[in-house]
Amino acid sequence: MAANIPTTRSECEARDSADPLAAARTAFALPEGVIYLDGHSLGPATHAALKRVQTTAQEEWARGLIRSWNDAGWFELPRTVGAKLARLIGAQADEVIVTDSVSVNLFKLATAALPLARGRVIIVEDSEFPTDQYVAEGIAGVTGAELMRVGVGKGTDALARTGGVLIKSVVNYRTSLVEDVAASEEIATQAGGVIVWDLSHATGVLDLQLNAHGAKLATGCTYKFINGGPGAPSFIYARGDVAARMQSPVSGWFGHAAPFAFDAGYHPLEGVGRFAAGTPGVLSLSALDASLSAFDGVAMSDVAAKARALGDLVATRTAELGLESISPANSLARGGHVSVRHADGYAVTQALIARGVIPDFRAPDAIRFGVAPLYVRFVDVWDAMDQLADILATRAWDRPEFLRRAAVT
Repeated sequence: MAANIPTTRSECEARDSADPLAAARTAFALPEGVIYLDGHSLGPATHAALKRVQTTAQEEWARGLIRSWNDAGWFELPRTVGAKLARLIGAQADEVIVTDSVSVNLFKLATAALPLARGRVIIVEDSEFPTDQYVAEGIAGVTGAELMRVGVGKGTDALARTGGVLIKSVVNYRTSLVEDVAASEEIATQAGGVIVWDLSHATGVLDLQLNAHGAKLATGCTYKFINGGPGAPSFIYARGDVAARMQSPVSGWFGHAAPFAFDAGYHPLEGVGRFAAGTPGVLSLSALDASLSAFDGVAMSDVAAKARALGDLVATRTAELGLESISPANSLARGGHVSVRHADGYAVTQALIARGVIPDFRAPDAIRFGVAPLYVRFVDVWDAMDQLADILATRAWDRPEFLRRAAVT
């Protein structure tokens, strides 16, 4: 853990004053009186995204009508937005396309990767985000491939033995543990296997270098640290030389080389474009396009460094309160959230929310504090931890309204 962790609120204020990312906070439409520490689940709205959705709906759709597919550039949005996103993950502009959801894209990529792998095996760890596990089960069911579910941290071992296809998150959704992409890809190459990376909790908070680290395939969501909005579309990264050898199992018309030729047979686009499928959601794509402007001029190395520093502050303060962390103490091995355990974690989370501090909870007992660097300040973390300390000391969480579970936690 870093040695220069603030020990007073005034030290936090000083860190905020020297923060190279301080100006980025003005891009966000943050509610007054709220400390938002849940950007690892749903990022807040940007002013630009809200304005863009209004323009797209009221001008391009209402007035431009179908002409806007050409005049407003709707048709090109999956590629142009993908090109903007590529910088954030260390990829070439023509290697990323925005399309579908993470679940659908995991299915497309892992299924299409099976013919490239030495072993016809789908591997997933039992600590993975559930949708990744469900998709792996589904692929095995429809393709006849063997499903190999292994314990935490055993995915690359299984990959080395089988040369199969591993579905793996760069940042674990529960613990925030960061995977070594370069080392894992080296194992995959030696074993004749393929890794499909899930970047959902990594994009927009880590300094990802997919090309430099040898990554071949990845997908991720855009509504967390990218702030694209609830249900914002996912993206696919496919390295150019790999994409050319793949066939998407979902052959939709937006992945066709000439969709408006209306050919009876399917002829895929070159490169990653072949993984596009149906007609994209223009309103959500437009919001995502605008939200990416918050990253203009921002170095991802600065973003990652601040996430580590904010996370260290959370880890230190929660440890002082006697809470057990399930996230790595080493900030270099940790993503953009810190998870701590409490037997009544759900109620504690609800008590925090009632006081204007918004983290989230993951069963059975993890409270997750997200530290999105573009808008979370050191004083925000300090004040949130003060509220947490008071809630724990007074047992303010032990009230019926906080103990009652809602559908979304």
